[in-house]
Amino acid sequence: MDPLLELLLNAVVAGLLLGAFYAAVAVGIAIAFGMLDIPNLAHPAFVVMGAFAVWLLNDAFGLDPILAGILCLPPFFLLGVLLYQAYYACFESRGENALQGLAFFFGILFVTEVVLILVIGADYRTVAAPYIGPNWRIGGIDLPLRMLVPALVSLLMIGGLHLLLTRSFIGRAILAVSQDPLALQLMGASPVRTKRLAFGLSIATAAIAGALLIIIQPVEPSIGREFIGRAFAVVVLGGMGSFVGMLMAAMVLGVTESLVATLFSPSWAPAIAFGFLLPTLAIRAGGLMGRKL
Repeated sequence: MDPLLELLLNAVVAGLLLGAFYAAVAVGIAIAFGMLDIPNLAHPAFVVMGAFAVWLLNDAFGLDPILAGILCLPPFFLLGVLLYQAYYACFESRGENALQGLAFFFGILFVTEVVLILVIGADYRTVAAPYIGPNWRIGGIDLPLRMLVPALVSLLMIGGLHLLLTRSFIGRAILAVSQDPLALQLMGASPVRTKRLAFGLSIATAAIAGALLIIIQPVEPSIGREFIGRAFAVVVLGGMGSFVGMLMAAMVLGVTESLVATLFSPSWAPAIAFGFLLPTLAIRAGGLMGRKL
């Protein structure tokens, strides 16, 4: 195989695997921001919290990081329910605009980071698993398992959420709550209860995303800041509330970053990748497959 072609193919494959991880981080924001109109700026901080929870379980009991992430789902769901209740009491119940809640989540972002530093420290943490380190090579294409496994888990999680939202009553209620709350009430469902469950679900995804993050790279408390812009860009570029569009946007972002980092410089990758956001929204104001902002 031609060396340049092999280099490009490896960059594309690496970008697709990276994009799948971006989608795992963004899916919680797609639910909160895209479906519930809740600007959860602190979501990446909960992803980091999930990563440290997985690290604690892995370090103390030797649990597989993916299994540890699954075990963290219930407490993270409960955390999301409680967090939405606080948000509702402070903002929604008073008829405040959703954007006024940005300060609320901005504060949670930094409080979470400070608490993690005080409790765990500022050092980088890693986990141990059989698939961290090995690399498959197929026809000149490298498939590092530390990226492949998180990508597959991410796709399974997003697929499961898509089925939940489209095939169950509570899922359809979540899809309806941001479109017509009155119609939802006429169907016998409470908009507040539905949003509480949906926001709990969005925070629960952070437990799995955190497990994937710490598999891919070492984690320290402030690392979540790196994903704030990327995650929101993926949700907006894909279309507010569209899982398919979000996944497509995540892949575009991941491949673009990987190609730019490979051919030019890693420092250029975020800037070039975000350059896709402006022309796309100029052509399609609602993103690739979603509703307009």
